Amino acid sequence: MSEILIKDIEQKMINSINHLVDEFSTIRTGRANPSLVDKLNVEYYGTKTPLQQLATISVPDPKLLVIQPFDKTALEEIEKSVLNADIGLNPTNDGEVIRIPIPPLSEERRKELGKVASKSSEDAKVSIRSHRRFGIDEISKLKDENSADEIKRLESKVQELTDKYVNKIDELLLVKQNELLEV
Repeated sequence: MSEILIKDIEQKMINSINHLVDEFSTIRTGRANPSLVDKLNVEYYGTKTPLQQLATISVPDPKLLVIQPFDKTALEEIEKSVLNADIGLNPTNDGEVIRIPIPPLSEERRKELGKVASKSSEDAKVSIRSHRRFGIDEISKLKDENSADEIKRLESKVQELTDKYVNKIDELLLVKQNELLEV
């Protein structure tokens, strides 16, 4: 029972890390990356549809994204979605594909995105700590069934996991901030 609880807590912490990685992938650095637009919803035959289901997104060079829709009638709606996403990208539609040049980030925008990344990482840490609190609460419910030594061991295991994943968040933030500072 106790090992299952530890595995459950660890899985929740891993999910928090994965969510942070997803959030970081949508923060624009100076390079083209399909994750900048693949989660955009496009109005397609009256339904909001994820862009990745409507088109292939490629990166022919580090400063250019190319979106090639499976159905050319979706070109204008895709272009409109990219413009309305307010991510600072200006698509061009040539009737076949949409090209999105990735402009370099200004120093001010880099700092702003760094703050967004810091906020996301802080939210992830709060999530990790909340999972720790849940785990400690669940372990304390097991006091009747286990020895004091076993309870201490489980609590220290939860704390080890917390420290491990908080450090992982710090590493991810450092990598993202370094990406943002690259010119």
